[in-house]
Amino acid sequence: MEFIYDFSKVLLATLRDVLPIILLITCFQLLVLRMPIPHLRRLIVGGVYVVIGLALFLAGLEKALFPLGKIMAAQLSDPAFIYGAGEVAAVADWKAYGWVYLFAAMIGFATTVAEPSLIAVAYKANEVSAGTISQWGLRITVAVGVAFGISLGTFRIVTGTPLYLYILAGYIIVIIQTIFTPKSIIPLAYDSGGVTTSTVTVPLVAALGLGLSATVPGRNPALDGFGLIAFASLFPIISVMGYAQLMHWRTRRSMTQRSMKKMEK
Repeated sequence: MEFIYDFSKVLLATLRDVLPIILLITCFQLLVLRMPIPHLRRLIVGGVYVVIGLALFLAGLEKALFPLGKIMAAQLSDPAFIYGAGEVAAVADWKAYGWVYLFAAMIGFATTVAEPSLIAVAYKANEVSAGTISQWGLRITVAVGVAFGISLGTFRIVTGTPLYLYILAGYIIVIIQTIFTPKSIIPLAYDSGGVTTSTVTVPLVAALGLGLSATVPGRNPALDGFGLIAFASLFPIISVMGYAQLMHWRTRRSMTQRSMKKMEK
C-alpha cells in the first residue's frame, strides 16, 4: 500500500509536468496550423504509456538507483575498507582509492553502453553514413570517454582540487581537436557528449558523486558532490574526435603506403 501511495504521487507529479507540453502541441496544432490531430487514438495511447513509463522510472530512481549509488560509494570509500580496520585518516590519500576509480570507470562504461539516447544516435549515425560509422564502434568509443571522465571526476572529489581547472583544460583540448578533426565527425562528436547524460547514466553517477563526497574526509557534498556529469559530457567529445583523428591518420597512411608500392613497381 505504501508503494501504491508513493507511486500515485509520482504519477500525478509526472502528469502535471507533461501537461504543459500536451497543451502547447494541441493548441499549436488546432489554433495555429488549424489542422486536425492525426492518429489521435494512437497519440493518446502513446501519451499514457509515456506518462506511466516516466512515473515508473522516477519511482525506480528513488527506490533503487539513487540508494544503490550511495551504498556503493559509501562501501568503497569506507575507511575500514580503504585503510584497514580501526584506522581513520584526517586527510584523504588519493592513492588509497584505487577501487573507487576502477568502479567509477566501470559504472560509467556500463551505463553509457546501455544508454537509450546513445543507442538512438548511434543507429541514426550508422544509417546516415551508410554503414561507415559502426553502431558498436561509436557506442564503445563514447563509453570509453565517459569511463575515463567519471574516473577522473572521482579523483577530483578525493583530492578536492577545483572543478574548473579540469573543465577548462578539457575544453582547450576539445578546441584544439576541433581544428584538426575531419569536419564530418565534429557535429556527431559534440552530440555524443550530450546524449551520455540521460536516463541511465545520470542517476547512478550523481548518486556516486554525492555518496563519495559525503564519506571522503574533508569533502562537502554541496561543493564536491556535483560535477561528475560535466566530466561525462566532456570526455566523450574528446574520445570520439580522437578516434576519428586516429582513423583518418591510418587511412591516409595506408593510402600513402599503397602509392609508394605502386611507384616502386
